[in-house]
Amino acid sequence: MLLQMLKAKLHCVRVTEANLNYVGSITIDKTLMQAVDILPGERVQVVNNNNGERFETYVIEGPADSGVICLNGAAARLAQPGDIVIIMAYAMMDENEARSFRPRIAFPNSTTNQLEQSSR
Repeated sequence: MLLQMLKAKLHCVRVTEANLNYVGSITIDKTLMQAVDILPGERVQVVNNNNGERFETYVIEGPADSGVICLNGAAARLAQPGDIVIIMAYAMMDENEARSFRPRIAFPNSTTNQLEQSSR
């Protein structure tokens, strides 16, 4: 049996842009992606703390150290610049791996989206 487990989490980052006219996705600062091991094209779940919206999309790598968190396409209707979101990626693993696996979690500064501390 495979379990879907939390693999990576960017906790409480601020949306910097919303681009309705782009073809889908979320653009994330490369430094933040690397901190939690999220890859370009990876499927993520986004939870908007301001309005309760939850949605899934795929990741586009943004410039390193830019702080960019940009919702593109239809997702741009689900958050506004300034909203605080949580971005999570999941992985499938067997029960033995799941019991010892620890997700990579980062807590960027929610004003600048710059990395201040990480765990695991």
